[in-house]
Amino acid sequence: MPDDNEQLKIDELNDKYLRALAELENARKRAALDIENAARARAMSIAEQFLPLIDAIGKAAEIAPDDEGIKVLKKAADNAMSGVGIVGIETVGQMLNPQFHNAITTEESELPANTIIKEIQPGFMFGDTVLRAAMVAAAAPKKSDAENG
Repeated sequence: MPDDNEQLKIDELNDKYLRALAELENARKRAALDIENAARARAMSIAEQFLPLIDAIGKAAEIAPDDEGIKVLKKAADNAMSGVGIVGIETVGQMLNPQFHNAITTEESELPANTIIKEIQPGFMFGDTVLRAAMVAAAAPKKSDAENG
């Protein structure tokens, strides 16, 4: 059986070992998180490069809504985007939220103030991060005849 001095030394070495083990585990977790964050940032950067293409497909679908080729292309693009976690931000009918919407104009409307009445450019989320805010027109209260007068 070890004497008191030896037991203190054993306890001290055991404590150092446990601390080193905990530091190693923390370093592994930090490295894994750094890798995950770097991969996410790279994926967002790549996704941003495809937004003009997605916009062009959306415009083509607006211009020629009955074109079967464009319908298929739009559906494929939408599926690809959602497959990697990129989804559109809801706009028309929603209340303006500066986290997700960028109101670039207002229009008089019967709707409550700050209700989105038109989407000018779609916005997208990547997971829980805004990839691009939606550009929208928001409702403004109608001016009374006295104010217009």
